[in-house]
Amino acid sequence: MRIESISREAPVLIAGPTASGKSALAMEIAARDGRLIVNADALQVYDNWRILTARPSPEDETALPHALYGHVARDIAYSVGHWLREVAPLLSRPVVIVGGTGLNFNALTRGLAEIPETPAGIRAEADARIKAEGHERLLAELDPETAARIDHQNGVRVQRAWEVLRATGRGLAAWQAETPPPLLPRDQVEAIALAPETGWLNDRIDRRFAAMLANGALDEARANLPGWNPALPSSRAIGGPELIACLQGRISLDEAAEAAVVASRQYAKRQRTWFRSNMADWRQLSLP
Repeated sequence: MRIESISREAPVLIAGPTASGKSALAMEIAARDGRLIVNADALQVYDNWRILTARPSPEDETALPHALYGHVARDIAYSVGHWLREVAPLLSRPVVIVGGTGLNFNALTRGLAEIPETPAGIRAEADARIKAEGHERLLAELDPETAARIDHQNGVRVQRAWEVLRATGRGLAAWQAETPPPLLPRDQVEAIALAPETGWLNDRIDRRFAAMLANGALDEARANLPGWNPALPSSRAIGGPELIACLQGRISLDEAAEAAVVASRQYAKRQRTWFRSNMADWRQLSLP
């Protein structure tokens, strides 16, 4: 892509599926304009994964200023609200904000409802019910307005909506109706959504995971093995559960690699679908 067409003044947002080349584009723009590169990926915030989440290398972080990468401990819950609060003070300088987590970009450009934190007891109750009953029972208990808005197949979103209702007595939809103005309204930013061709992206996913293994991903997983808790958000790094299963002797390394590649491809497909539905007004860049 020729970056000459990208604004030198407005904040630049770059969204796209995994392995689509977002970070390289962000670095090119940051180097041109003297911008700070700000992470908008929900997993790259965690300090226990660098290789498997494709965080910028130490060399990249030395070459150009980066923020909100690898600064959260593995056992700490980190929400969209946490991210938005940490982004706010960074916007006083030129930035390029890059990541694959669409909810972060939605909160940034559309605003985020200021919902109280879920108490630990209610979170534990929800976790136990999901494990015992599945998310369908929780879905049935939601207020009609919230139930009509959320993806019924997304257990994480259903659980979050149930926790909000249980903790506050108000439905998630009611809280969202009181959303404050966004930090960066859509019409004040240069918003780019990468939309690579499926075959090209799948090939990059395959090659990238092979490179991750060559660069020490199995050792990174081995460092996460003590105290491994699959329920933690940080444990959702694609390839993490698969390599942990290999280290535990449940599957071979070849099987783990194959499963991780399949999971990455499926995740990229979900991302592309989400971006098409929620970022229709972003500048779509088809690759290659």
